[in-house]
Amino acid sequence: MQQTIRILMTDDHPMIIEGYQNTLIATKKEKQDLIIDIANSCDESIKYMEKAVSLNNPYDILFMDISLPPSSDGKYTSGEDLAKYARTIMPKAKIVILTMFNEAYRIHNIVKTIDPEGFLIKSDLTSKELASAFQAVMSNPPFYSGSVNSMIRKSISSDIVVDEINRKILHLLSQGIKTKSLTDYINLSMSAIEKRKKHLKELFMIEDGSDETLLEEARKKGFV
Repeated sequence: MQQTIRILMTDDHPMIIEGYQNTLIATKKEKQDLIIDIANSCDESIKYMEKAVSLNNPYDILFMDISLPPSSDGKYTSGEDLAKYARTIMPKAKIVILTMFNEAYRIHNIVKTIDPEGFLIKSDLTSKELASAFQAVMSNPPFYSGSVNSMIRKSISSDIVVDEINRKILHLLSQGIKTKSLTDYINLSMSAIEKRKKHLKELFMIEDGSDETLLEEARKKGFV
């Protein structure tokens, strides 16, 4: 018996998405029929999803790139936002996240907020891994690529507990954001942020008190 699988791929790089499409078609199982729609922006992706729902023919699997230009109304700024929306209108659809980001904070945040059935770092990706990921997600999810598994394991095995706000502080510092500017990104007072930084340095046993040493230790433990 043939199995029809409806797929939506969202990525703003046409050549990359063409490669994904060709790989899946070339490696699909004999009894699988793939119907693939391609979106190159948040707006196109939303249009495809809403049309599928209106026709009572939702997608079985969604491949979402994280880095996308925002939607025209500014409501959706990334594939992460699209995936959250997809969860609300197509709760049975399986979501595969594809991204160039490999920072521990982003990976941890995506796993926690979206809980994707698949999570692939583009720098890890080969045609063989994409094909394996597709079949695994369809039959026995989740499938996470090597970098994702490594960072999750580091975070779990660490005896240091870092909450979401502190993870965000570490992430922003690692992006070169100065402490004095952190209040622009985090809804806390400067004194509260300073207290959290002090606590982080105590957690990671930073003796010289420098942000650079803190970030170095946080990277070793998989938090950045």
